[in-house]
Amino acid sequence: MDDTTTRDPQSTRERILDAALNIFSKKGYHDTRLDEIVNESSTSKGAIYFHFPNKERLFIALVDQFADLLERRVTEAIQPETGMGRVRLALETVIDTFGKYRRPAKILLVQAVGLGSIFEEKRNEVNDRFARLIETYLQEAIAVGDIGPVDTEVVSVAWMGAIYNVIIRWVYTGEPEPQRILDTLLPVLLKSVGYEQ
Repeated sequence: MDDTTTRDPQSTRERILDAALNIFSKKGYHDTRLDEIVNESSTSKGAIYFHFPNKERLFIALVDQFADLLERRVTEAIQPETGMGRVRLALETVIDTFGKYRRPAKILLVQAVGLGSIFEEKRNEVNDRFARLIETYLQEAIAVGDIGPVDTEVVSVAWMGAIYNVIIRWVYTGEPEPQRILDTLLPVLLKSVGYEQ
C-alpha cells in the first residue's frame, strides 16, 4: 500500500475510479489490465486491492458512482417543484445527465451488458432504484391532485424501461439526440398517466 492510501484513502479510491473509467473507456472491460489502472492512478496494486477485491468490483463501483451522481442531480433539481413538476424535472434531469456524461454512460451501460450475472444483478438493482424514485414522485403527484390514481409501481417500471431503452440506443448510436428524446419521450410518458403539460 502506498503512503497516499494511508493518509487519504478516499482520495486514493477516487483516483483509482477515475483512472479505471479512463482505461475502461479506451480499452473496454475485458482488455483492461489492473496494471494499467495502477499506472494511470499513480497508486499500487495493493492500493487497488485495498479498495476493490477484483476488476469486477471496481467496475461495479463505477456503476454505483454514476448512479449516485444521477440520483444526486435529480434530487437537487426537483427541490423547488411539487407534484408532476417534480416528475417532469426528474425526467429532464436524467436525460440531461446522460447527455453530459455520455462517455461513462456508454462504458457502464453498454459494456456491462453480457458481462455475467454480477453485472446483470447490478443493472437490475440500479433500474429498480430509479423506478422506486419515479414511483415516489408519481405518488406525490397523486397526493397533490396533479394526476388521478394509477398503479405507480407498474407505471414506474414501464417508464424506467422506456427511458433505459431510449438512452441505451442513444449511447450506442448517438440518435435520437437528447433534445429530441426530451421533446418526444417526456410528453408520451406524462400523457400515459393523464397529465398534459
